[in-house]
Amino acid sequence: MSVYFTKEHEWVKVKEGIGAVGISEHAAHELGDITFVELPKTGAVVKQFGILGSIESVKAASDIFAPVSGTVIKVNEALETAPEIVNESAEDAGWMAWVEIADEAELKNLMTQEQYNDYLKTL
Repeated sequence: MSVYFTKEHEWVKVKEGIGAVGISEHAAHELGDITFVELPKTGAVVKQFGILGSIESVKAASDIFAPVSGTVIKVNEALETAPEIVNESAEDAGWMAWVEIADEAELKNLMTQEQYNDYLKTL
């Protein structure tokens, strides 16, 4: 499984053409206590860096951008009643959607874990 990150702090874990998408631990920490997650609809077609959903916390509301283009095939319905899962496990149980990736070449537009860690040091 490969993990990639965006400069907007989303991640995608890719396995067999499917990408699980969420926000990074860094983003969850910066947002503070998450109070609401708006998930995409199953079947929605998303474009790389287009809006996938949104997230609200005690500090701010922000859009979540799709790290890859494709079709949403599953959403994490647990977040509708327990958005705090994102704070507890942003890069695992707090995933937001599974996307059937349209073009894996788009992964070249993203950062590896190491590149993302270096990027965080510049913020």
